[in-house]
Amino acid sequence: MSSPRDIKKIVKQSYGNIAKTSGCCGSKSCCSNANQTAQLQSGQMGYSQDEMKQAPDGSNLGLGCGNPVAIASLKPGEVVLDLGSGAGFDAFLAASRVGNTGKVIGVDMTDEMLEKARENAKKGGFTNVEFRKGDIEHLPVEDSSVNVVISNCVINLAPNKEKVFKEAYRVLKTGGRLMVSDVVLIKPLPDELKDDKDLLIGCVSGAILKQDYLRLLVSAGFSNLTIHKEIPAFLPEYASSITFSAVK
Repeated sequence: MSSPRDIKKIVKQSYGNIAKTSGCCGSKSCCSNANQTAQLQSGQMGYSQDEMKQAPDGSNLGLGCGNPVAIASLKPGEVVLDLGSGAGFDAFLAASRVGNTGKVIGVDMTDEMLEKARENAKKGGFTNVEFRKGDIEHLPVEDSSVNVVISNCVINLAPNKEKVFKEAYRVLKTGGRLMVSDVVLIKPLPDELKDDKDLLIGCVSGAILKQDYLRLLVSAGFSNLTIHKEIPAFLPEYASSITFSAVK
């Protein structure tokens, strides 16, 4: 696999292109090239029709692999952080739940996605959502400042997942919740698949073994780890999508 710097460059370029075209990266995995396809995929991932109507058109690019908001039990007034917020779909759903007394912070490293998310926030009239440019391995968020961290099919793209989990732990308040949908491996990938750039953007070649992923969560300090859903992912012989929660 390429160096961490190269991986991030590939991810930024590919997802920047997706944002500009609202199209697919070509991997037939967590991407879609039409709003209808995105809606269909989102329904299969556990989003209700009401939820899909809550978010502005253009915010749902069909890039997720689950519905982390569904298990978040968000309450009015809470502060939510969305890691890899993309065009803002999950952030807007969270914003509807926490209300005007709450706040949602979306962090993404791709300029084109941030621009699209901010446009969508204006279009939808969301005043309780803020989108910040940043790397999820180095979050631009204060210590112990958020109640809930959510993420949807993004952490698998990060070269240093241990840092991501430690950063999530750092910014959460004591008793705060981590709610994530992500892709993990159920058996090791052959070397030729590890080096496949399309599979990186397709959320597979950057994934790690499920047991290693869960071990990193525990070593970062999280407890009460619960897997709520597990379904086959793209390349199901090797990967699955899990939706889980954990507590600081």
